[in-house]
Amino acid sequence: MSAVDWPALMRAGLRGLGLSPAEFWALTPFELEMMLGGPGGLAPLRRARLDELMRDFPDAGGGRG
Repeated sequence: MSAVDWPALMRAGLRGLGLSPAEFWALTPFELEMMLGGPGGLAPLRRARLDELMRDFPDAGGGRG
């Protein structure tokens, strides 16, 4: 079992993806991997695309947006 490189993951999530600390820590490892373009050949989810999806599909509870 290999150690997790938390500083690298945090840089990728906070700086690379533009996530807030709360957004970063709320992700599952699978979600973070997918957003960073992990296995499966999917393109990483960039901040602009996330903003677009949030605008097009807002949360019903009056949350962030």
